[in-house]
Amino acid sequence: MGIFCCFQSEDRGGDGDGDGDGAPPSTSSSGCSNSSSSSKKKNLASERSLGGSSRDNNSNLVNLVNEIVAESVTYRHKRVADEILKIGKGKVTARAFTYGELSEATGGFRAESLLGEGGFGPVYRGRLSIKGTVTEAAVKQLDRNGMQGNREFLVEVLMLSLLAEHPNLVTLLGYCTDGDHRILVYEYMARGSLEDHLLDLPPGAAALDWTTRMRIAQGAARGLEHLHDAARPPVIYRDFKASNILLDSSFQARLSDFGLAKVGPVGDKTHVSTRVMGTYGYCAPEYALTGKLTTCSDVYSFGVVFLEIITGRRAIDMARPHDEQNLVQWATPRFKDKKLFADMADPLLRGAYPTKGLYQALAIAAMCLQEDATMRPAISDVVTALEYLTVAGASSEPAPRPQKLQPPEDEDDDQRPAA
Repeated sequence: MGIFCCFQSEDRGGDGDGDGDGAPPSTSSSGCSNSSSSSKKKNLASERSLGGSSRDNNSNLVNLVNEIVAESVTYRHKRVADEILKIGKGKVTARAFTYGELSEATGGFRAESLLGEGGFGPVYRGRLSIKGTVTEAAVKQLDRNGMQGNREFLVEVLMLSLLAEHPNLVTLLGYCTDGDHRILVYEYMARGSLEDHLLDLPPGAAALDWTTRMRIAQGAARGLEHLHDAARPPVIYRDFKASNILLDSSFQARLSDFGLAKVGPVGDKTHVSTRVMGTYGYCAPEYALTGKLTTCSDVYSFGVVFLEIITGRRAIDMARPHDEQNLVQWATPRFKDKKLFADMADPLLRGAYPTKGLYQALAIAAMCLQEDATMRPAISDVVTALEYLTVAGASSEPAPRPQKLQPPEDEDDDQRPAA
């Protein structure tokens, strides 16, 4: 079983369609300029490809897009919407909730219902009646003063509404746009995030066992594979990290938080050019330096998270000694010395892992973290390799390691973290 590289030259032009607030295209005479809201709405509705019954079934989503585009003072939101609407066939399953429904479901957004808070805003646990069935839900409310805003809300709703359902992507149940409210409603994930179970565990908390860790990594990789290979055009996730990997009651991984996701290159394009966004420590070096984004950027981020899964260390941990604060920098020289492999395993595993399985896992991580993007494996090959690991990890005698998954041998090939 081999891992193959995704060859994507970066000296060729991308689509140039970034996330910045650039000037409108010269070929367009309308959109998100200073014209009236009604003309903007009419322009977007006329340019979309939702026709016939699909238009009727998706009227709420059309209204959502139009409202958000009308609020924008640039062409950015219109470009984002047009870009994402290329995905799928326009079939939307998410429901439009009223603010009153969600307030009632969460007990008035009371503190007792609070599950946590991220860059988007607070997340509450609620109970909703959907098609006659009471459903547990996670209700995420946009913080209007927070780091994210209408663009991320729009991307999240469109991405999860138009992507085909997949067992390793979180399900968007609906959204709310009443007044100035921006709220997303997801299925409730009973186990929280991977971060909750992996990093900085409280004293006495049970650590994830090796097999569960490998299965979580496999599920997360399958989610990326769906975005990269099944979606047309491909979708680049752009914010792959432990806190965005949610776990259901059986510890099955589901990718969440698509606010930074980006439609990938199409045709003869090799990359998309965009502002550098994401989380420090997870960002691929070539993307951080050039703003050129490819699916290989996600593979690098996966490598960082997989290394977190293996070691129990954070990507960036300023509480550690200076030479251990950056996980990739710390791990890079150790990839080249098998005598150090056992020391890289999470101490909370207490040695309960297959030795060859650890070697294989570190080899996969090293391949994903290569500084040269063209030398990283495609995510589909990572999935195949992880399938082998989950089977070998569950057996009493792990199978021998495939020869094509050796870590890099060049002592001079230094890995450098994203800026």
